[in-house]
Amino acid sequence: MLWTAVFPLLLALGWLPPAAFEPSHRLTALGVARSEMTDELLAKRTQLMIDAQTFAILRDPRAAAGAARVLSPKMQAIFKDAEQKSGLPASLITAIAFLESWGVSDAKSPTGPKGVMQISGGTARSMGLKLIYATKYRITTQTRTVKLKSGKKVTRTAKVKTPYSVLVQDERLVPEKAIPAAAVYLARLQNKFGGIDWAVFAYHCGEGCVGSMRNLTEQAKGLDPPLTVAKMFFGATPARNRDLYDAVRREMERDYSPTYYFRIMRAQQLLSLYRENPSEFKQLAAEYSFEVNPEQRAPHRLAVWLRAKDMLYLNNDDIEKDQRNLAPVFDDADVFGFRLRCEDGAITRATPAAIGTLVYISYETRRLFDAMKSKEKWAPLEVTSLVRATSAIESKVNEALSHGTGQVFDIGYRNLPLAQREALNFVLQDMGWSGYVGFVEETPNSGTLHIGCAPSAREFFTKIYEEAAAKVGRRS
Repeated sequence: MLWTAVFPLLLALGWLPPAAFEPSHRLTALGVARSEMTDELLAKRTQLMIDAQTFAILRDPRAAAGAARVLSPKMQAIFKDAEQKSGLPASLITAIAFLESWGVSDAKSPTGPKGVMQISGGTARSMGLKLIYATKYRITTQTRTVKLKSGKKVTRTAKVKTPYSVLVQDERLVPEKAIPAAAVYLARLQNKFGGIDWAVFAYHCGEGCVGSMRNLTEQAKGLDPPLTVAKMFFGATPARNRDLYDAVRREMERDYSPTYYFRIMRAQQLLSLYRENPSEFKQLAAEYSFEVNPEQRAPHRLAVWLRAKDMLYLNNDDIEKDQRNLAPVFDDADVFGFRLRCEDGAITRATPAAIGTLVYISYETRRLFDAMKSKEKWAPLEVTSLVRATSAIESKVNEALSHGTGQVFDIGYRNLPLAQREALNFVLQDMGWSGYVGFVEETPNSGTLHIGCAPSAREFFTKIYEEAAAKVGRRS
């Protein structure tokens, strides 16, 4: 009540509340700005999305061996045959085999698909591939209690023959059969859906899935023909084209199929690199390897971007001495949309790039939340951890270890309104799809997100920090 009475008086005396920070540097058509996407901006976002798929592909230690396998002369002869039969480029068919199975002819998925092209049983039949089953019998001995005419019960044993089916011929496991059949099937999908991008999407998601997604794209606001997978993917946010947004999110949670086309495009580029310069491909793959265990698939982007050499701060003295690379974090919720909720005594410093990343995430989240027109009230994001000495971190495999770089921070989301939590998650994913940030749960179900920017984006986010520092009269 006191603030309600004092606020008009302050305004009358010329006092104005601090304006929320708006950076002059912006990322391309991100978050709520997707609604302003021109064809030129769409092309830029699509290319960023394709480039960002490098992580999704090369974080798997099987990538280099898979490239060698699918580009072998024997396999390439089969892909050329498939090209002639389908009219589709051999490079596209090769890329699908590369991502589906790493070129392993007898690969088997726990969910059912098999072979180099990972084809399900039902789809194989529609392609004309033979799946021949034979009936065999399993003989078991069973003990039964029978009642005689006299009324006496006796125990007897008998052999029981139980039929079961065995797959004795499966052409999904024969590359010479499966690859051309899959290519012809893909060409049919292209004719059905009107574009190779929709066909590739359908190869992964299924015809029914893509039929539904394409219908939602046709009904979406602001998306003009020709409709593409890129327009579908970037044409919706929680604030616009909600039905399409929900459908994309649902399929992403199921199997990431809406991003499959972009991965195939990047796979073609990477295979071209391997063909021209295998050593350069392997060097790039090494950069995306999981340092803790190179034989294991890297769990997330931060595990690739932050290496042991980046852990600069072994103890608190190291942090206190570094006045050049670390700066105090802003703590003005009205201006920047977040507040510090670190433990008592925690060091509230980070690199300018990390601070700029935090500022920008908060800015984009608030813009999207406002556009969603939720009845909920905005709550400042809660920053729960910043730079920490590695000696104070108990587990060497815990996500918190990378706090020793000063390049990451944590945001707690449990206390956020549901709409704001959705906006935050969307913004983080959108920035991740463009290769700008990585994020992961600090620990499973912790309610805390561990966030850091890409090394290649640090210069951009440092500029955001400098803008923000100038607003409050601070310099790094």
